[in-house]
Amino acid sequence: MKNTLYIFSFFMLLITSCTKDFEEINTNSNAPITAQPNLLLRQVIYNFGEQMSYEGFVAGDLLGQYRTALDFNNFGRHDLKSPQLGGNPWPIFYTNLRDNEILLKSAKTILANNVYKGPSLILKAYITAGLTDLFGNVPYTEAFNGVNGTATPAYNAQQSIYLDEGGILDNLEKGISAIENYTGVQPLEGDILYNGNLASWVKFANSLKIKYLMRISNKMDVSSNLQTIFAEGNYITSNTENAVFNFTNTDPNSFRLAQLRIGDFTNFVMSETMEDILNNYSDNRLEFYFRPFENSTTLEYNGLLNGLDASGTSISVANYSLAGTAFREDTSVLDANYATAWETALFLAEAAQKGYIIANAQDLYETGVTQAFNYWQTTIPTNYLTGNAAFNATGTSPLEQIITQKWIANMINGYEGWTEYRRTSFPELKTIQASLNNNLIPIRMPYPDEESALNAANYNQAAAATNNNSINAPVWWNE
Repeated sequence: MKNTLYIFSFFMLLITSCTKDFEEINTNSNAPITAQPNLLLRQVIYNFGEQMSYEGFVAGDLLGQYRTALDFNNFGRHDLKSPQLGGNPWPIFYTNLRDNEILLKSAKTILANNVYKGPSLILKAYITAGLTDLFGNVPYTEAFNGVNGTATPAYNAQQSIYLDEGGILDNLEKGISAIENYTGVQPLEGDILYNGNLASWVKFANSLKIKYLMRISNKMDVSSNLQTIFAEGNYITSNTENAVFNFTNTDPNSFRLAQLRIGDFTNFVMSETMEDILNNYSDNRLEFYFRPFENSTTLEYNGLLNGLDASGTSISVANYSLAGTAFREDTSVLDANYATAWETALFLAEAAQKGYIIANAQDLYETGVTQAFNYWQTTIPTNYLTGNAAFNATGTSPLEQIITQKWIANMINGYEGWTEYRRTSFPELKTIQASLNNNLIPIRMPYPDEESALNAANYNQAAAATNNNSINAPVWWNE
């Protein structure tokens, strides 16, 4: 034992003498010791927007039946525990929530960074809502404490994540308050949504409040809160106020499908659901969203029923419509979408139709539809709102019209369209070709396998509450 200690002592002396100046020699004097808040803000906004736009295309669009995949299609057949080209957004949420938490803590503890407090609280609410709306109960209060926290965070109930202090609605309120009470002179830098305009962040937050109050409206009375926000009018009302950032036509800021090999792009074609709905409305956004199929002789569009069994069926991509040039050749006309005027108007139209606010539901509906056409750079046909897309069109209901129009416009946010379908059952989606889920349309995302391996005790409890992590178990606001 003594010899061992002598040898260890000599070894440590050798290491010390060899590495005496190691830290000084190997420290980059030009590298920042801590991340600059403007870089962190830009990183969180861009990374989450870019990553979820891609996820929305390759996975969310399959669930929402905007597109269908020709190959690598187990996810499209609703085996959601087998993500392929996409379908595992869990790490996207947690990586960006972690980075945003670093920004938030910096804003709270360093006076010069206080201007970032409001926006980072609003972003935390936004990203958290996307996470819990897909998965239900998730790790939250213990999940972002870094080296000072636990590696096995407990799961919080979705109801608590929405309603408790430090939750979604509370963080939106605190974010607004932080902005309105900010008296410093430091500008908000790194803001690729609003170029540092704090008043626009308040409108963004209020639009999110409308959205999330409507999301939980089946569980509680949200009328008073919605009426107050509506009466004040300080939410996104114009496409010039949208919370979006533009992709470009050059790497690395182009839409990701423009950067990948052609086979990844041509794996996705228009769904039959989308074709039927757009044709029923004589909706000319079809020409922006998709392109005529290659074998067409008269510039026709053709969709494919979702959930193809690629192992047993041979399909030629030339017979189906690929995504439009905005998703591949000219992504400069495409946005990463956080919140928009059309989405807000259509949520308010639903609120008015249900009696949650005192307002003209049809006016809000027609405003939202018109704004959605403008957003997608398409001229709305003069008879669009008096034909099959009319608010009171025969054979449908105002609520179905409102939600269906929101679904159409959410083309870049496929998970969002699916989430609104889960909440409202609109639009009517189709039974897919070769279901791996007993012909049921899933109503939640499953927890990923790494949770069962790395956070077993908490995962097992959460899985038990969802019928063994079932994709057919409803989240709280949908129970």
